[in-house]
Amino acid sequence: MPASLSAPSKGSGRPATLADVGRAAGVSAMAASAVLNRAQTSARISSPTRARILAAAEHLHYRPNAAARALAERRMNTLGVAAVVVGGELDHYFLAVFNGVLDAAAKQGQNTTVFALANWDRDAVRLPELCDGRIDGLILIAPTFSKVVPRFLPEHTPFAALHPNIPIPGCVNIESAEEAGAFEMVRQMIARGHRRIMHISGNRGLLGAERRIQGYQRAHAAAGIPLDPALLIDGEFSWRSGRRVLRRWLSQSVGQPLPDAIFCCCDANAVGCLEALAEAGIRVPEDVSLVGFDDTLAARTTVPQLTTVRQPLRSMGVHAVEALLAQIQQKNGEAPPEVRETVIFPTETVWRASASAPAQVRRLVPAR
Repeated sequence: MPASLSAPSKGSGRPATLADVGRAAGVSAMAASAVLNRAQTSARISSPTRARILAAAEHLHYRPNAAARALAERRMNTLGVAAVVVGGELDHYFLAVFNGVLDAAAKQGQNTTVFALANWDRDAVRLPELCDGRIDGLILIAPTFSKVVPRFLPEHTPFAALHPNIPIPGCVNIESAEEAGAFEMVRQMIARGHRRIMHISGNRGLLGAERRIQGYQRAHAAAGIPLDPALLIDGEFSWRSGRRVLRRWLSQSVGQPLPDAIFCCCDANAVGCLEALAEAGIRVPEDVSLVGFDDTLAARTTVPQLTTVRQPLRSMGVHAVEALLAQIQQKNGEAPPEVRETVIFPTETVWRASASAPAQVRRLVPAR
């Protein structure tokens, strides 16, 4: 092997560098970088010199430095995803959205970095730290800020937020028609003969929970059916909440009639309710119909499978990636500014085995 093509010393344990390639090709490291990393240089590099550099790089098994290339191209080709996952539960909502993010990112040649947060309000100050150059844009999954936090969002980084509790200025806010979805689900249950429909809500004060309550209330008003305040029960967006809330209601309602149907704030909540009903010997849907919201994997794997309101969570994750990439291209002057700040996806009802026509009214009896 010619001395000019000598590789890094054997056993050095390091990959070839631009300096190695430059020495092997008889040029400077800057010239090698101009050819291999498309870096800027004032010198004109001839075709024979370019060919010599490429041959040296191939012989030395040179691999471009990703950070150097990103610096030259002003792109890391990496998108960040920030989310809060609490309670140790398997979060099917996050998994559905993240599946769409990963798929879209992979198709666009983008890497994905996940940042786990403990609390949205408390960790808002961390967001600028995440945007220190390691990512090109950041997707916030279900951020539940209690107040607008524009001062925490660095202007140099594009953002997209799925189901933000508060619309975030300067960010692409991706939502679904939650109120309309809840209204349509309850309207259809009423059309099938249900009258006593319980709703176990999500965390009160959160935008998604309030919108689903509004849809539930509007469907009753549209049908001229008075709302029973005792059937609107505060809960949380979790499996544990569904089980805990319904267990408590069942133990406190001995001698009272069961509702015709239970409309849960999310599929995870409905799975918890399904467990509480089974413990009490109450059959679904023979004794009470049970429906959820989201249409996650959980809805399709319960027995019976859940009737639910479908949010296109995977498609929303895909759109978050596309919106971020469009913003990145605009920031780099590669595309005209055409990104909408708010995008609303439609919802639809999906009927499965957990809901049927109302059964004969059954009253709760004390546990033996």
